[in-house]
Amino acid sequence: MSLVSKKKMRGFTLIEVMIVVAIIGILSAIAIPNFMRFQARSKQSEAKTNLKALYTAQKAYFGEKDRYLNNFRTVGFEPEAGNRYSYGQIAGCTQVTAPANRRADLETGCLGQDESRFPTIPSDTRAPASDIGVLPTEEDCPECDFTATAIGNADNDPAADTWVVTSSALPIAATNGCGGDEVNNTAYEFSGGEPFNVFNDVTCDEND
Repeated sequence: MSLVSKKKMRGFTLIEVMIVVAIIGILSAIAIPNFMRFQARSKQSEAKTNLKALYTAQKAYFGEKDRYLNNFRTVGFEPEAGNRYSYGQIAGCTQVTAPANRRADLETGCLGQDESRFPTIPSDTRAPASDIGVLPTEEDCPECDFTATAIGNADNDPAADTWVVTSSALPIAATNGCGGDEVNNTAYEFSGGEPFNVFNDVTCDEND
């Protein structure tokens, strides 16, 4: 057998295989967490889109009736079925909603995450504890504002991804916040109409 033929038949050495495995492991360790974070961020778009839709619906209703309501159906806000987040204008709106109960829950101002797709609610909810809904009250309108939350799970851990939208710039107390500004405070002032991430389930967990 010629020297050329022997070289063609030569395989990988154990060291070469170990180097390749090590490189693959390093690349996986870098790529997989980044992919998970990117996937979680894409899920957050549901909360931002729906809160903007709620803001638009409330503003349109206010323009006609000079008041805001805690009744989602009356103002014309109804997210598509399969929602990952609970949408609320009452404090502590974190629940599941069965398809048969969607209409009733919309009328209470607390639509839970779709039970058929997301049956487990986050156990660690770091959300505004008060100042949710029509403020001071619906009866005080047109001298009133509204605040709503979106609370759900973006990365399958116990913590809840939490968003807030308001009709105007309002200071609202948050519990153990770590949001869009990446600053751990207990008080935020939210800009009207722009959803704000009180607790970012994608990045805040890394800072705990």
